Amino acid sequence: MAATENQADYSEDSTKMLKDKTAPVGTEEACAADMNGGGETSQTSDKHPLHNRWTLWFFKNDRHKTWNENQKQVTSFGFVEDFWALFNHIQPASKLPVGCDYSLFKEGINPMWEDPNNLKGGRWLITLDKTKRNLSMDSFWIETLLLLIGEGFDDDSDEVCGAIVQIRAKQDKLSVWTRTAVNKDACTNIGHRLKEALQIPENIQIAYQTHVDQEQKSSSMAKSTYVL
Repeated sequence: MAATENQADYSEDSTKMLKDKTAPVGTEEACAADMNGGGETSQTSDKHPLHNRWTLWFFKNDRHKTWNENQKQVTSFGFVEDFWALFNHIQPASKLPVGCDYSLFKEGINPMWEDPNNLKGGRWLITLDKTKRNLSMDSFWIETLLLLIGEGFDDDSDEVCGAIVQIRAKQDKLSVWTRTAVNKDACTNIGHRLKEALQIPENIQIAYQTHVDQEQKSSSMAKSTYVL
C-alpha cells in the first residue's frame, strides 16, 4: 500500500522530531506518563502527530498470576512529544528485571498471538546474549521503536503490528511482529529494513517465525520461515 496523503503531511516535521531526543515536552504534565497511564499531555495544537496511535505494555513474570494478569497496559500516545515524554520516564530495557518485557503495539492490537491482527502473522526475532545487554539492547530497542512509530518500513508499515523486548536469564530477545506471514515480500522487506536500522552485519542472520509454528512448538524449536 502506498503512503497516504496524511502520511506525507505528517512525515517531514514528525520525522525530524523523532530524531531529536530533546524534542520539547511538558514538565510535570508530560511526565505523568507513568504505570497508571495518561501518556499524553493536554496541549496538542503545537505537537507533531504520528500516523498511528501506539500502546506501551509491560509484562512482569509472576508465577502466581496468569499470563493476562501479568500483562499490563501502561499508556497510549499519538504524538512525537508524548513518545519522548514516555520513553524518558520509564526504565531502559536493559535495566528491566529478568522475566520482564516491554511491548509497543499499534493501539487496539494486543501483544499476543491470539489477537485477530496477529493470528496469521509472525515475528522477526533477534537474540542477544545477556553479556551484550548493556552494550546493545537499549540502542536496538530505541531504533526499533523509531522505525515503528515513524513508519520507517515505508510501504510495508501497515503490515507491522508492534515489537517486543524480552529480558531473560541467558538470552534477551527483540522481535518485530507482522500481520501476514505469507506475505513474503512485505516480511522480507521489513526484515531487511530492521537489519539495516540496527546495523546488523550481513554475516549475522535473523529469522522469521510464524505465530502458528511457535504455538505448536516451543519458541526455540520453531522453524524459520524466512532467514536474512
